[in-house]
Order: sequence, then structure tokens, then C-alpha cells
Amino acid sequence: MASLFILRPLRVSLPRSGSQQLRQSAAKAAGTRRSFSSYLVTPQELAEALKKAPPSPISSEPRVIPLCASWFLPNDSEGRKGIDVFREKRIPKARFFDLDKVIDKHSEYPHMLPNPKSFAAAMSELGIRHEDTVVVYDSKELGIFSAPRVGWTLKTFGHPRVHILNNFRLWVEQGLPTESGNVWTVECGTYPIPEMDEGKVAHFEDVREVALDYNKEGAEGVQILDARSYGRWSGKDPEPRPGLSSGHMPGSINIPFDAVLDPQTKAFLPVDKLKQVFKEKGVDPAKPIISTCGTGVTACVLETALNEAQYGSPETRKVYDGSWTEWAQRVKPSDSLIRTVEQHSE
Repeated sequence: MASLFILRPLRVSLPRSGSQQLRQSAAKAAGTRRSFSSYLVTPQELAEALKKAPPSPISSEPRVIPLCASWFLPNDSEGRKGIDVFREKRIPKARFFDLDKVIDKHSEYPHMLPNPKSFAAAMSELGIRHEDTVVVYDSKELGIFSAPRVGWTLKTFGHPRVHILNNFRLWVEQGLPTESGNVWTVECGTYPIPEMDEGKVAHFEDVREVALDYNKEGAEGVQILDARSYGRWSGKDPEPRPGLSSGHMPGSINIPFDAVLDPQTKAFLPVDKLKQVFKEKGVDPAKPIISTCGTGVTACVLETALNEAQYGSPETRKVYDGSWTEWAQRVKPSDSLIRTVEQHSE
């Protein structure tokens, strides 16, 4: 099978984030007028932006790059793969971000953030420049699912202009341009090695401390939002990964990720309805928030909804990178840090 991208060899070393090149590219990005008013972008806004700033390899100006992040759970009932739906239908000249490959390959847990050098190499191979505006989108089948994770990843590594398309299903329904088949040649770039913003990431030790402090006097009151389905959160349904216990962390609030999406279009709800969802679930915007899920993917759907609703401070909101897959394998039985609904009723 032919490879999806035919890439020209990358023969130069990647510059460090403190280099003059990175500062110049950031200044160029800041100076361009081709910006969106919100982190979430409508199909019409993206279509107009692509007409003005197409992702041409010969352009020296900042471009708008559609980036497909389609991904499906390992137990998907139809056996779908992100790369397959990308080939079937995509925004013209979009690139494909493989959520199963741009990861920490040394970790035993799926989808852990890569190191800065690996991230820069992936962006270079995709032909994305530091000054480009990147609009990440999902499959039309799921609407919003994994694109927020990729958007959050780019933000965590300091890409200056990142947005989420809300959403590709509406793009298709509105009759906007699409293409299919294998992809045009992408010319590699030299994306600078960035620094990771650790303030956006919660690690196992952070979350364990929150769980152990739950209901203790004097605790900080960090809130854990779990984006998994109620069945998985309650312990009644199995996890999609064999051998993994279901259940939840002590004190966590279950907000299934689709609660912040329109049931028909699977696009994000309007701001007022997003605020209502969080308020009804008892989320206090004045307290720190950690979003979690199965592997850190749909946790970013909640983080994106919080961001759009301006609910909680960005400085005190984090995503638990390892999420439940790491949690269920690392906590000790003696800690009693996996709870079920049955335990609550006893």
C-alpha cells in the first residue's frame, strides 16, 4: 500500500525554541490579519480563511492549515480507523495527525504527550510552520471527539495559532468543498523544538493527591471532571480496553463528553448552554479543575467546552494526560481509589 504522504527528506536539524527563527515566526504570526475571533471556528469562517490563505508550500506568508485528527476507540463497533475516514472525505489539502503515533512511544499508556523533539519532528513532517494557523477537525461520523485533544496538544507545545472546527459534519452538510483518495505531496518544514507548558498537564501524582484529600478538612477543593460514559464511571459497564477496571476517582464529577455537544450535529453547544451544563453538575468555576477520561482524548472535549464558556480560570485548569487507563493500572488496592456507584449506596 502506498503511504499517505510522500514527504521530501528532512535534512536540517530542528532549531531550539529560544532561537531567533522561532521569535521571528511568532512575530510574523502575530502580525497577520488572518485570524479567527474564537477558538471554535465555524465551517463558513474556515472556508473563507482558506480562500485568503491557502496551505500552499510556496507561500512565505502564514497559512491556514486544516488538520484532520479523526480517531476511533479500539472497540469501535464498525472497526473504523481515522486514516480510513480521512481518505474517504476530507477538507481539500488537509493533513492527517495520527493520534496513535504522535505520542510518548516509551510509555506503556496510550496517547501520552510526546516529548518536545518528537512533537517538532511530527509537525515538520506534516509541513506545518510555527507561524501557520492550524484548524483541527474531526470526522463527520463523530462530529467532535478527538480534535480537541490534538488542539490541546498543539497549545501545550506553544503553537501560537490553534483552532477547532465546529465541526466537519456541518462542513459536509453545508456543501463545502471536500476531496478523497490519497494525498498530495507535503513538503517537510523545520518546526522549532518547543517547550512544553507543564501548567496545562496533570500527572498521576497530582491526581492521586487530590483523590486522597477528597473530603478532608483544609483540602484545596480541586474538582475532577470525568468525560467517560456514566456506565464506565459508575463501574457498571466495562472499559473498552480489556482487563481494565471501570469505576471512578473519589469525588469525581461525571460529565460525559457528549453532554456538551448538540445531540444532532455533534457540534459544541452555545456558550449559555455550556455554562448551564457545568452549573447543573455542580462545577465551581472558582476552584481548580482537572479533566480526565479514558486516555486523555475526550477530557479535552470538556476542557474545550470550559474554555469556550470561560468557565474556570485557564491558569487552574488541567488535563490528566494518563487518565483512567493509567489510573486503574497504578493505584494500589489498599488506597481505595477506585470507586463504584454500588460503594456509594452501601
